[in-house]
Formats: sequence, C-alpha cells, structure tokens
Amino acid sequence: MNVTIKNSEQIEKMRKAGKILSDCLKMLEEHIFPGQTSLRLNDLAYKFIISQGAKPSFLHYEGFPFTICASVNEQVVHGFCSNVPLKEGDIISIDCGVIWEGYHSDAARTFPVGNVSLEKTKLIEATKQSFFAGIEGIKAGSRLGHISHRVQVYLEERGYGVVRELTGHGVGEDLHEDPLVPNYGNYNSGIVLQEGMTIAVEPMSTMGKRAVYLEDNDWTVTTVDHQPSAHYENTILITKDGVEILSL
Repeated sequence: MNVTIKNSEQIEKMRKAGKILSDCLKMLEEHIFPGQTSLRLNDLAYKFIISQGAKPSFLHYEGFPFTICASVNEQVVHGFCSNVPLKEGDIISIDCGVIWEGYHSDAARTFPVGNVSLEKTKLIEATKQSFFAGIEGIKAGSRLGHISHRVQVYLEERGYGVVRELTGHGVGEDLHEDPLVPNYGNYNSGIVLQEGMTIAVEPMSTMGKRAVYLEDNDWTVTTVDHQPSAHYENTILITKDGVEILSL
C-alpha cells in the first residue's frame, strides 16, 4: 500500500479543486428538474469546470466518456449521461471530479427531481448523514475502520443496504490512490490515519437489498432488485485535531 501524505502546497491545490467542485455541484442542483437531461447537465458541468481554469477528472479517465457520472434511481454509480428526460419523482446521483494544477477533488450528491416520495427523500438524507456519522471524531491516529463501521451502522440501523463492491479511496495527484475506504467493517480495523492524508469517503446505499450488478456498458453499477440507490461523497483532509472537508 502506498499512502501519500500531502504537504501544505499540495493541500492548497486540493482545497482549490474542492471549492470549484463544490460550486459546480451547487450550480448543477439549480438545473435539475423534470424534463432536464443528464447530457445537458454534463455539458453544464464541463463548461463550468473549464471556465474556472480547471479540468474534469472523469472525462476520458480509463475511457469514461463524460465529465459527470449521472446515476438515476436504481443506478448506484457510474451512470452514463443520455438524452432521456428526467421524470418527476426520479432521484439522480451526480459524481464529479476536478483537477487543479495536477491535484484532484472528488465528490457526489444525490438530488430529487421535482417532488419525490418520502421514502426516497429519507434515503437521500440518510446516505448524506451516514457520511457525517462516519467522519465524526476522526483525526490523525484514528483507524480507517472507524469511518467504515460508523457508515455501515448508521445505514443498516435505518434499514438500508450498504453496497460492498465499491469503496471510497485515497485521492490526490491520482484520482484513485491508496487506501481503499469501505463503507462497512470493524471499528478497530484498517490503517491508522495520518495527518496530511486525503481520502474520498462515499457512502452508497440501497432502499432494498445491497446486491448490485454491472450493466453492459462495463461502467454502470445497478441494484439487482431495481430498488433506488443514493450516493454521497466528499474529499476530506485528515488533520491533527480532526478533518477538513475539502469539497463542501
């Protein structure tokens, strides 16, 4: 395992990347409504990121053809953008990354499309709150498993499935670095977190069973029972006294 510790100059670049990404996701939220298409959202994200002097992390990454991953309803992650209009009551997870002067940020949000059911609203909120439960009290010297275990407990106590085939990850000069950050596990497991580590914590939950499969495009991951899924992610910095969320 090759965990990288960032210096102050590298962290500042990641802060800038995180700020641009946060602003991009806020901008996209204003453009999510029934009749909108994910391809149009992708175009808006690309133009915004370029306008800030940054680059999209995902575009052409290992052949991925879009700036954003747009995963609708039962799609968990890595959804392809399309011209299919979003419908009232859908939910859409948008995952995006930004490169600033060679350093990445990575974040995701799940948004409602118009008025959605109470069940979907609760799923979105629980997934978001599981992220904050996961990082609560974390600092240099904590174990990685503290995050994983807390995310799992928060979601499973509320009756949601926790996707195990996909994880969070280290992030920095590369979009995906060591360590892997599972959303499940034992409290005292995993490596000891160090000051200057930057990781993407990204709970992925399901309303039904946690089982998923890979669609024919070899990217999109979808729930086997076609129940809705939600995703929430931020890039965080481990500090001596706690964490700093770089993409919020």
